[in-house]
Amino acid sequence: MTAPDENRFDWQAAENDLSDPDGPDAEVVDLDAARSRRGASVTPDDGNGSNLDDDPPEGGPVLVDSVEAQRRPRFSLAGFRDAQRVPIVPGWLRSRTEFGGNVAWAGGFAAHAAGYHALRLPKYTAKLAWHAPRGVGRVGRLYGRWLFDLEGEPVRQSVVRAAIDKPEEAKTYQGLSRQRDRRVRWRGLTAIPAILALFTLAGVLLVAPGAAQLAALAVVVTVFGFVGAPTDRPLLDTAVVRTAAAPLTSVEVFTALAALNIKGINDAIRRGDNGKRWFTAPIVRENGTGWRAEVELPRGVTASAVVDKREELAAALTRPLGCVWPEVNAEVHPGMLVLFVADKDLSRAKQNPWPLLKAGTVNLFKPFAFGTDPRGRSVTLTLMFASMIIGSIPRMGKTFALRLALLGACLDARAWILAFDLKGTGDLSPLEPVAHRYRAGDEEEDIEYGIAAMREVRTEMRRRTKVIRELPADLCPENKVTDALASKKSLGLHPIVIGIDECQIWFEHPKYGDEFEEICTDLIKRGPATGITLIPATQRPDDKSLPTGISANAVLRFCLKVMGYRENDMVLGQSMFKSGIRATMFAKRDKGIGYLAGEGDDPTITRTFEIDGPTAKTVVARARVLRERAGNITGHAAGHTVSTEAVRRDTILEDVIAVMSDEDPKLWSTVIVERLAGLRPAVYNGFTADQLRETLKPHGVKTGQVWGTDPDTGEAANRKGITRAHVLDAITRRDRDGGTAGPK
Repeated sequence: MTAPDENRFDWQAAENDLSDPDGPDAEVVDLDAARSRRGASVTPDDGNGSNLDDDPPEGGPVLVDSVEAQRRPRFSLAGFRDAQRVPIVPGWLRSRTEFGGNVAWAGGFAAHAAGYHALRLPKYTAKLAWHAPRGVGRVGRLYGRWLFDLEGEPVRQSVVRAAIDKPEEAKTYQGLSRQRDRRVRWRGLTAIPAILALFTLAGVLLVAPGAAQLAALAVVVTVFGFVGAPTDRPLLDTAVVRTAAAPLTSVEVFTALAALNIKGINDAIRRGDNGKRWFTAPIVRENGTGWRAEVELPRGVTASAVVDKREELAAALTRPLGCVWPEVNAEVHPGMLVLFVADKDLSRAKQNPWPLLKAGTVNLFKPFAFGTDPRGRSVTLTLMFASMIIGSIPRMGKTFALRLALLGACLDARAWILAFDLKGTGDLSPLEPVAHRYRAGDEEEDIEYGIAAMREVRTEMRRRTKVIRELPADLCPENKVTDALASKKSLGLHPIVIGIDECQIWFEHPKYGDEFEEICTDLIKRGPATGITLIPATQRPDDKSLPTGISANAVLRFCLKVMGYRENDMVLGQSMFKSGIRATMFAKRDKGIGYLAGEGDDPTITRTFEIDGPTAKTVVARARVLRERAGNITGHAAGHTVSTEAVRRDTILEDVIAVMSDEDPKLWSTVIVERLAGLRPAVYNGFTADQLRETLKPHGVKTGQVWGTDPDTGEAANRKGITRAHVLDAITRRDRDGGTAGPK
C-alpha cells in the first residue's frame, strides 16, 4: 500500500465545487460593473463632500503620489532659509566703479544741458518777451471770467431758452441769478485787496534800486511769457534727442519663440499651450538699457536650442542682432532661458571710456575694469592667482583684449610685463616703455629671445617657490604670494604678467616647440601661486596652438567669435558648448565681444573697452611715470636685453660629441649634463637631463637604457643615457639636409 501524494490534484473535489453554484468559493462577476469601477476617476470634489483626502472607493484607482507630499507648505522655516535674498542696496550702488560711472554720466548730462540752454538764453529771452503780452491778456481774460462768473453763463442761457416752453423754469433761472449775484459780490470784495496789493508793489518798485526793478521785470516777463506761450510749441529747445525703443511684451516673446520652429515648442503650442505659464517673473527694465525676460521653456526644450538660433530670434523680435542676447540659466535647469533685449545694438552703442584711461592705478590682487556686459554694467578682471587664455577667429579683437589686460597690469607699478608679439605687426609695441621683456616677430632670433626669456621666468618661479617655502607661517600662512609680500622688494615676489600674441607660433616651432609647451604648462600650473600670470592668445584654438596642459589649467578664459564647438570648448572649457555657453553665436560685427569665464560664477557676455594704439601709448606713459617714482624700470624698459647665447641649440650636437670621447661610446644623461655645464657654463648652467632629452629629440636622438658607472660612488647601474653613434648619425643627417633638424 502506497502513501497518498500530497501534491496530487483532487479531481473529485473540483467537480463538486463546479457543480455547486452556491459553494463558498463561487463568485459571479459582473464584467460591465467591474470595468466601470476600474475606469472611474476620483475628482477633487464630487459634489457629495468627498475630496482627495478621503480614501478612494473600494475597487477604484489608487493615487500614485501622496496628497500630503504634493501639497506645498504655506510656511516653512527651511523654505525661507533656502530662499534667495534680494540685496537691500542695488548692485549699481554697491559697485564703486558703476556708481562712479553713473555719477559721472549724470554730471556730464547736466553740464551738457546747462551749456546748451545757456547758449540759447538770448533766444529764450526774446521768446518770453514776445509771448508776455499774450500772457497778460490771457491772465486778464481768465480773471475776468472768474470775477463775473462767466463760466456759468451757458447754463443760465440754456435755462432762459427752456423757460419759453416751460414757464416753471423761470424759478430755476431766478435761483441761478441770485447765486451768480452772490458770487460776483464776494469775488469783487476779494479783488479789492488784490488790486491794492498790486498798486502797493508797483509803488515800492518805483522807488527800488534799478537791479530790483530789473529782477522784478524779469520775473514778470518770465511768468507771463510762459503763460502766453503756445501749447504746441515748447519754449525751450531739446538738448538731448532720445530714440524710444519699443517695449518688450510676453506676447512678442512667445510669438518669436514659436517662429523658431523648435520641435518641443511647436508640440506644446499644438496641445493648446498659450505660453502664459512660461514666464516665471514679470518682464522688467534692467539698468535702464533694456528688458529682461525669464522664460521657462516647455519640458524637453533646452535654452541652448534658442541660443543657437539667436539670429532667427532677433528677426522674429524685429530687433537688431546686437540687441538680442539669449542666455541659459543653468543654475535653475537647462530649460530656463534668460532673454535680454537691449535698446541699442551692443556693437554700435556708445561705450563709456575705460575708467583707468586718464587716472587711477591697478592692484593686480584686486579686480580692475575690463569691459561692460549687454546691460551696461562693468565687468572686471582679476589677474592674480590665475592664468588666462584668449581665443577667436582673426579680426575679432583678440589682440586688443590681450593689450587691454596688459595695460591694466602695467598700471600696477610693482609688476613685470613680458610682451611677445609673434604676429610681428607691433600691436603690443605701446607697452615697450614699461616692458621687462619685449619682442615682436617670429624670426629665428625672435624665437631664441622668447625661449631665453621664458627660461628666465621658469628659473624665477623656482626661486620664488623656495622663498615662499622658507617664509614664516605668520607672513605666508597659505604658502602663496600675497599683496603684502608682493610689495616687499627684498623678497622679489612682485607680480609677473606674460602676454603672448599668436602663441601657436611658439608651440608649433620645430626646434623649441616642446620646450615652450613644457615651460608654459609648468607656469600655468604652478605660476599663479608664485605671482606669475600667463596670458596666451591665439586665432586658431586647437590642440596644437593650445596644448591640453595649458587649455585645461587656465582659470580665466575669454572667447570671442569662433566657428565650431571644438574651438568653443578649447577656449571656454570642456562641455561649455553643451551647457549653452556658445561663442559661435556672435556675428562678425560683434568685434571685441565675447564670453568671459572664470571671473564670476557664470560666464558673462563682455564687450571689452576699445583702446587704440595712440590711446594705449598715453596710458603707458602714465604707467612709466608711476614706475619711475617706484624705482621699477627694469629689463627692456631700462635698456637691458636677454642674451641668446644660451639658446644656441644648433651646437648641441657638437657639444655633446665634445664631452663624449671615443672611450665613452655611451654615457648617462646626468653625466653628459654635468660635462656640458663644465664645457659652457654660461650656456648650460642649470641644464637638466629632461631638457637634454627634449633638445635632442628634434634631431632624432633618443635616450635609452645605458650601462655605466657613477663617477662619485663607483656603482654600476643601468640608467637613461645617450649613444655617441646616434649623435654622430644626427650630425650627418643635419649636414646632408642643409642644417635642418630631423623629425621630431
